[in-house]
Amino acid sequence: MTLLLSSIAPALLIMYLIYRHDLAKEPLRMLVIAFFGGVVSIFVSLLFSQPLSAFETAMPSGFFAEFYRAFFIAAIPEELAKWLVFWVIIQRAKDFDQYYDGILYAIFISMGFALVENILYVMNGGMSVAIMRAILAVPGHMLFAVPMGYYLSLSKFEQGATASQHRAYSLLIPVLLHGTYDFILMYMGAKGKSFPLLVLPLLIAFVIFDIYMWRLGLRKLREMRNRDSQNLK
Repeated sequence: MTLLLSSIAPALLIMYLIYRHDLAKEPLRMLVIAFFGGVVSIFVSLLFSQPLSAFETAMPSGFFAEFYRAFFIAAIPEELAKWLVFWVIIQRAKDFDQYYDGILYAIFISMGFALVENILYVMNGGMSVAIMRAILAVPGHMLFAVPMGYYLSLSKFEQGATASQHRAYSLLIPVLLHGTYDFILMYMGAKGKSFPLLVLPLLIAFVIFDIYMWRLGLRKLREMRNRDSQNLK
């Protein structure tokens, strides 16, 4: 029971904190739909990743193998699945009526994905995995979701020549963040034993990249909240 609670708690906490800062609270029904849409996105991502995994063995070991795994087995299928769920159930919803809402719904979808994924990893790996994933993996999914919701909001409320560009960014940037994040960790894990001197620079690169994602995410959260605050005056 402790492991189950440890695997669920990070996603619930993130959803609570993000919801708490929404100036005009979204209906519970829509939040539940977004969350379970994220759960469904796990199965959608498998539809994309399973065919791609057949090509994994053709990749030369090392850099290219880990790059393929990070981007084509993880980042692209997962972010595309979450993006499709958002587009189908949120983008045209009447309750999606503020800038912050895009980020909020994207995070709820992402937390649906992350919570189920976390349960599977934690129940198999134990408390040490629960702690590491609470610090890294679950917040990581949140940080990938922020630019997705940010640009989907812009594409909805700022129609015009840049709307299609915002839609492209809403998928491209989460994929780049997710893929880079996974690649550094995967490459560090793959090369850690055979090339231990690589571990330190890769670890430094990961910390710098993680800090960058946090700063980017918090800045976009503040920007959208400030836009809504101005509109409500």
